[in-house]
Amino acid sequence: MSRLIVISNRVQPPGAASSGAQGGLSVALAAALREYTGFWFGWSGESTEQFTGHINFERDDGVTTATIDLEDQDIEEYYNGYANRTLWPLFHDRVDLAEYERGFAGGYQRVNERFAETLRPLVEPDDAIWVQDYHLFPLGSELRKLGCENRIGLFLHIPWPARRVLSSLPMAEELVSTLFAYDVIGFHTDEWRDSFTEYVTQQLGAVLNDEGDISLGGRTIRAITCPIGIDTKEFVAMSQSETAKLSYRQMRESANNREMIVGVDRLDYSKGLEERFLGYERFLVEHPEERKEVFLLQIAPPSRETVETYQNIRTALEGLSGRINGAYADIDWVPIRYVNQGYRRDVLAGIYRAAKIGLVTPLRDGMNLVAKEYVAAQDPEDPGVLILSRFAGAAIQLKDAVLINPYSAEEMADAIASALRMDKPERIRRWRLLMDSVEKEDVVWWRQTFVDALMTDDRSDDSVDIAVVE
Repeated sequence: MSRLIVISNRVQPPGAASSGAQGGLSVALAAALREYTGFWFGWSGESTEQFTGHINFERDDGVTTATIDLEDQDIEEYYNGYANRTLWPLFHDRVDLAEYERGFAGGYQRVNERFAETLRPLVEPDDAIWVQDYHLFPLGSELRKLGCENRIGLFLHIPWPARRVLSSLPMAEELVSTLFAYDVIGFHTDEWRDSFTEYVTQQLGAVLNDEGDISLGGRTIRAITCPIGIDTKEFVAMSQSETAKLSYRQMRESANNREMIVGVDRLDYSKGLEERFLGYERFLVEHPEERKEVFLLQIAPPSRETVETYQNIRTALEGLSGRINGAYADIDWVPIRYVNQGYRRDVLAGIYRAAKIGLVTPLRDGMNLVAKEYVAAQDPEDPGVLILSRFAGAAIQLKDAVLINPYSAEEMADAIASALRMDKPERIRRWRLLMDSVEKEDVVWWRQTFVDALMTDDRSDDSVDIAVVE
């Protein structure tokens, strides 16, 4: 391999780490590109009056980025439309929220074609191409049409839906068939991988061989389970930085000897935020003696603000937090601190460390790196307790968290009470087992596992025909 080319919908601008804008995936991909030569290609996040294919190259902190601007119509149909109003809800089991518009699907296909046409001249024969996520399902197929014979892999960062759910998507079979242009497809869990395998074998007639490879229409792909991790060493060091220590002290002082429960989530209906607030309220009702002894800090920066369902979730949470605070607050205590803004990762590290409980309650989540960051930020001699939804991909690895059904307010309330009462030896025992997983299967392990699979081609010559199923 001469280079690794990473492709994602959005490319994090150089220097974004200092602004606190980087999420877990952005950090992981930047780390991969520091290890390998190559570049990171994708949408800049900016609009242009007319798409020209102009590429803006920048290099910062060892990472080269190559970005393009999209037209307003592209952004509305491809990103706000098909990606966020069709695929995202569907893949998170919210068929009731999925919107099906031909214009959305057309814009999605058009942008993937534009990505391929712009990228193709930059690809050298020995490059490996690593495509990220559901925004770019057809990209491998479009690159093959342009004569690209390179090894191409796709990693899906969200769940793969059950066959009956995916079948509600118009043209689902055609879309999924394009995935056979890839050589390797990665999933966070065996469940997501098996759901994919079931769909392509039962719905498309693909053949699964004894080695686990899947063949259809002259193409053979390998589906692997490869859960993403965090840069554990970096985050541990970050939690001990001066900035983290300052935020820790600020939180402890503002807590005024009360225990803090923390939630940090992008404002999204898949994160179970309404259920979290209701579960916490149930705890307050059932344990009145704990009122004034604890509070919930919920950090929820807005996202996709032009999409109506995201506007609705913000309105609902503002109303719910206001109602709970109005019902239970006193002149010297507010049960919920609800904050609609993001914070730098080093600041968050200090906040995590100050929290007695990390409350992570997604209704469905591909992974959830907040859970792993909370574990990595803890004081080994006096760690907090992670309460984690069974429906987060992270629950497969973090079995020693307090696992809950987020739909049950009663179960969540019991978990909060149990976590607050948990003695130090038990907290240390659980944390050590969680930390072992976070350290072992970190972001380095993730990218090495995937790239090793991508670069291993032990298939027969007749299985590498680049024809794509249409």
